[in-house]
Amino acid sequence: MDTARLNGATLVFDLDGTLADIAPRPELARVEDAMKDEIARLAPLLDGALAIVSGRPLHEIDAMIGPLDLPAAGIHGAERRAGKGSEPVTLAVPEELAALVLKLEDFARANDGLSVEKKGHAVALHFRARPELEIAVHQMMEEAAGSAPGLTLMKGKMVMEAKPRAATKGAAVEAFMALAPFKNRLPVFAGDDVTDEDGFRAAAAHRGFGIKIGEGESAAAHRLASPQALRQWIGRS
Repeated sequence: MDTARLNGATLVFDLDGTLADIAPRPELARVEDAMKDEIARLAPLLDGALAIVSGRPLHEIDAMIGPLDLPAAGIHGAERRAGKGSEPVTLAVPEELAALVLKLEDFARANDGLSVEKKGHAVALHFRARPELEIAVHQMMEEAAGSAPGLTLMKGKMVMEAKPRAATKGAAVEAFMALAPFKNRLPVFAGDDVTDEDGFRAAAAHRGFGIKIGEGESAAAHRLASPQALRQWIGRS
C-alpha cells in the first residue's frame, strides 16, 4: 500500500478502533496526541480533504479529536457538517426510537454490565463487560426493533445498535465527495468494524480504496494491524 497514492486523494477515518484503540467503555476511548499530530500535519497537504465518519455523535467526535477542526459525520451519517463552524445537516429522528430506548434501559437494568448509549438519532447496547450475553442482546434488539420501519440494526464489536435506515457510512462518504475540497479526489476510507464496510465500498465506487484495521473479512483492498500501524502509515506520507 503506497502512500504516494495519497496525491489527489481524500482521507476518511473511522474513530473507535481506527484512530483510537477500543476501550472497555466508549467514554474511556482516547485519540493519542501522536495521532492528532499526524492528522494535523496531513490535512493541509490534502487541501483540507480529510474527514471523520463515526458512529459517535458530532459533539463526541469533537471532544475526542480536539483541538483539530475537521469535517465530520456522526451517528453513521445521521448528522454531518462540512466544517466545525458550519451548520450540521441531520436526518429526522425515527419516531420509534424513544420506545426502543426505554426497552433497552429496562433490559440493561435487569442485566448487570450492559450499557445503553443514547445518541439522539440512534441507540446502542454495549455488552463488552458481559460477552456471554451476546446472543441474548441480539435476540432482544431484533425483537424490540423488528417492527420499527424507520430503524435498522447494526452489529459491531461487542455492541448492537439501532439507527435510521438512511444513515450509513457509505452515504456519508458519498455526501462528502459531492463537496469541495473532496470533489474529484480519490477517497481512502480507514475503518475497523462491520459498520465501516459501506464506507469501503463507497470509496471503491469512486476509484479509491478501503483500509481495514485489524482482523476479519472485509471489502477493503488493504489492511493494517492496529491504530498504531495506521499512524505509522500516515507518517510515511
